[in-house]
Amino acid sequence: MRDWHATARRSKGFTLIELVVVMTIIGILAAAVTVTVTNRIRHANRAKAILEIGAFETALDLYEADNGYPPTTAQGLQALISKPSTTPVPRNWNGPYLKNRRTVPADPWQGEYVYRYPGQLNPNGYDIICYGSDGQPGGADEFSADITNLHED
Repeated sequence: MRDWHATARRSKGFTLIELVVVMTIIGILAAAVTVTVTNRIRHANRAKAILEIGAFETALDLYEADNGYPPTTAQGLQALISKPSTTPVPRNWNGPYLKNRRTVPADPWQGEYVYRYPGQLNPNGYDIICYGSDGQPGGADEFSADITNLHED
């Protein structure tokens, strides 16, 4: 009888090795989930920048259709929201071309979109550039690489 009671008392809990194994498995699963979620967020930020650049292109096309030319570099993307007062002042400004905005949105990494007209990348048009997650020109990987309005079709 004594042996049965002693065995019953010892089998009520978990051993240290069992707890360490379970905690290790939980840690590995948490790390895998964290990496997956982080990569999804990085892909979503890149997709958002591409979509916003597309919206700028549409708005710039409308601005150009109304006025005969896109805004200058100095007027910037803000010309899509409020009528520029600097030369050349658009005669047929029919905006705002970006709806429900008071300012130009920041890129997904809280940087500013770069707008140039005439463009350096596109000398016959304009450049819209998002410098990616590092906020610097260039970039070492797909998330820090520049995102532009020049499409590789």
